Parts: sequence; C-alpha cells; structure tokens
Amino acid sequence: MIVVIGSINLDLIATVHRLPKPGETVPGDTFVTAPGGKGANQALAAARAGAATRMVGAVGTDPFADQALALLKEAGVGLSALHRAQSATGTAHILVDRAGENTIAVVPGANGEVSPTHVAQAALCPGNHVLLQLEIPIETVGAGLEATRAAGAVSLLNTAPYRPEAAPLLGKADYVIANETEFDLYAEALSLNGADRRARMQDFARTSGRTVIVTLGADGAWAATPETFLTVPTIKIAPVDTVGAGDTFCGYLATALAEGLGLEQALRRATVAGALACLKPGAQPAIPLKAEVDAAIAS
Repeated sequence: MIVVIGSINLDLIATVHRLPKPGETVPGDTFVTAPGGKGANQALAAARAGAATRMVGAVGTDPFADQALALLKEAGVGLSALHRAQSATGTAHILVDRAGENTIAVVPGANGEVSPTHVAQAALCPGNHVLLQLEIPIETVGAGLEATRAAGAVSLLNTAPYRPEAAPLLGKADYVIANETEFDLYAEALSLNGADRRARMQDFARTSGRTVIVTLGADGAWAATPETFLTVPTIKIAPVDTVGAGDTFCGYLATALAEGLGLEQALRRATVAGALACLKPGAQPAIPLKAEVDAAIAS
C-alpha cells in the first residue's frame, strides 16, 4: 500500500510563447484546468504504476473540489481519509512556454488545514510506503515522518517546494527525493561537506544513514546511500511540458520500492516514467500508465 500525505489542487494552466520577466505581460495561447497538487499527483502516479494507494489530504466544499479529485477517483485511489475544509480548494497557477518549461504559483487553500490529526487517522502499518511533500504545513510533514517510523513503514520525502525550515526533516526520512536546485539549497542549509553535489550527497547519506536521490531532468537521477552511489540515465525525449515529471518520478519510485525492486531498478522505472510524463501537457493528465512505462523500458 502506498499512502500519500499531501496536497490536492486544481491546476489552472496557460500556455505562452515564453515565460514573462518580472512586471512583463506576454500573450497566451491556450488555457485549461486539470487536477493537480504534488500529493495528488504522486498518488495518481502510484495508482497508475499499479499500487493500491490511499490519499490523506484536504479539499474545500467549492466547485473546484470535485474537479481536483476526478482522476484520483477514476484511478481507484482511496479517499476515506480525505478532509473537507472550510477553506477553498488549493490552486496552482501555471505558465508553460513552447519549450515545455514552466513557472508555478501555488495558493494552498485547504491544503493549509491538513494537520497532524489527519496523519493520526491515516492508519499506517508495516509494509506501507508513505510519500510526503512540502505543500502542506511543516508540522504535519514532521508528524507524518514520525508516524511512519512508529508504524514500521517506509517514508519518502519529496523536498518540493523548497522551504528552508524543512531542512531538519530530511534526516528523518528513509528516502529523500530532491531536484538538483532543491538539493543544492538544502545542502547549504544543512552545511553538508564536499566540493561538489556528489560529495555532498554522500556526506548526507553517511551522516544521516538515509538515502538521498537527486533528479537531474534529461540526465536521469543520482542516488547516494550510506554504502554506495548510483547514476541512472533516462530515455531521450522532446518535452512538451515538464510540470508533472517530478511527481510521476516519486509515485513510480515508491511503487517500485514497495514491490521489492532494488534501488537501481526502481530508479530506472521512475526516470522513464518521469520522462514519459513530459510528453503531454498538464500534470495528472500526463502521468503514464504502467504498460506505457514497461514498453518504454523494453524498447
């Protein structure tokens, strides 16, 4: 079972010729809405990867709530731990340029009401793999990590979006997943030793006893454990939209680890899934199915 404790949003997505500079207005091409939120994205990715999945989070009672939950319901993600908040459903305001790069502003809304009380209702147990991110209150993420360890489950902390106050939590997760920018910022906040990123990853793994994974976009992923260092390539693609790549990686990684795959093989599946998620616009609509990932790995 994959349990995701995290955010649920409705994404408001506009495509533009290029991303605007501060104070600049640029023309747009299209506008769509799609279910999103890092937590919900990762839950859907885990479900599409073939895992039984449960989502712990919050939405409002507004019209955006049903839209935000639509694909999770379609995929069979368990929503019994869902909280209906007085706040509006969270939203993400996304601009995507013609090269597939994006900028995102997130308005938390109901996600700000996900509390340690909701973590206690998650019914965690041994064998669970628990995914957390940083779009919900920091104290709730901390409570989730503690509850996961107390239950004898496995925790995976995705360090996005970067929040400096979250740095002390990294050493409490079994697996830390960051993109290269996030890791470099946390490495500075944690005063990690080393002349380059690889050395600082190894320093974190040795001193914490945990595994840290850094995603590198088109260059795949690196992973440092207390014993070894892995470099895993990905497939070559022409990206359309990169917005869902990181969350797809996390959901597929958690599922592969829960299925008993070794870390290197799990990373390979996750990098391929993340790459395939860049071939369609949007976050959740672009998350590939297990059969698509299997075919890409086999080809």
